[in-house]
Amino acid sequence: MASAGLVKLNSSSSQWIGQRSFTQRHELSPRSGFRRVAFSIRAGAYTSELVQTAKSIASPGRGILAIDESNATCGKRLASIGLENTESNRQAYRQLLLTTPGLGEYISGAILFEETLYQSTTDGKKFVDCLCEEKIVPGIKVDKGLVPLPGSNNESWCQGLDGLASRSAEYYKQGARFAKWRTVVSIPCGPSALAVKEAAWGLARYAAISQDNGLVPIVEPEILLDGDHSIERTLEVAEQVWSEVFYYLAQNNVVFEGILLKPSMVTPGAEHKEKASPETISKYTLTMLKRRVPPAVPGIMFLSGGQSEMEATLNLNAMNKSPNPWHVSFSYARALQNSVLKTWQGHPENVEAAQKALLMRAKANSLAQLGRYSAQEESEEAKKGMFVKGYTY
Repeated sequence: MASAGLVKLNSSSSQWIGQRSFTQRHELSPRSGFRRVAFSIRAGAYTSELVQTAKSIASPGRGILAIDESNATCGKRLASIGLENTESNRQAYRQLLLTTPGLGEYISGAILFEETLYQSTTDGKKFVDCLCEEKIVPGIKVDKGLVPLPGSNNESWCQGLDGLASRSAEYYKQGARFAKWRTVVSIPCGPSALAVKEAAWGLARYAAISQDNGLVPIVEPEILLDGDHSIERTLEVAEQVWSEVFYYLAQNNVVFEGILLKPSMVTPGAEHKEKASPETISKYTLTMLKRRVPPAVPGIMFLSGGQSEMEATLNLNAMNKSPNPWHVSFSYARALQNSVLKTWQGHPENVEAAQKALLMRAKANSLAQLGRYSAQEESEEAKKGMFVKGYTY
């Protein structure tokens, strides 16, 4: 693998780290007598494709639709409109989303759950093909969820590295071209140095394995909204987390041009006594990114994290009022789907109206990516917060 931790030194002139070859050329300096060493780097087999895929997803006016909820979480969404959690109901809802005409104008990528990647419409058309026809890149959630982290302050770590290489290769064959791995950091729980290091190392190993199998990794250490901390505290923790993440990404030889980030916006805790304005959130979030994220990274695709549909869009818009070194966009789940679900209600006759609701939210965030969004015509429903304490996917 391009990311393998095993280092092999050739007896001649090549040093191998995974599948990357660092060929040494030695020159003797006439003045100092010191030996200069130059390295030529052979990229991994998928590097050019990874870079192109990342650029395609990070294209102007477009972002990511995240519909990678586990079956259990999808069941909670369906239950909110009175539907049972059955495969046919999950298929019907995902079909509504993925067959929306014109969706590709505003959406460049869609993150799918494993079940969805292999599903088809009721007419037998693969969901992957539906996406590709709209020039939307199919993606896949590859982590196996959060479990308690022993030795920590009641914190979690993300599992799923075992067997990830073989699973990623199969996902690639099925048509996926990018991947998502979500881990979390809790400010009320510390965070402990152990939890931060575990999150960063896990993300780095996943990213390297994904790239080795042709998938652009979305790197997502979500800093949870839970807590009553200030925005300054969130900034402090975010800088700490992203510093560790990029350190370990580099240690694992991850190609920065072939990744995407999915950070939390820098906001006060959900229970903090004062709310921050979009301008304040933009200022703190961009400060964090400029201090920690190399400009080689093509795209920053923010998660909504329980903000209302309108809040998530307003904050994104504020960040795009001035030029940024990266494509600053969205990778929203609830902030794109909430109105859709409530419009659909599980009734076939409401599908067209629900798809229009999806297009409306997608267009609003497309305008926000371009810095041109206005909230004047937003509904009261779009203004309602969606924060759930201890929320799990």
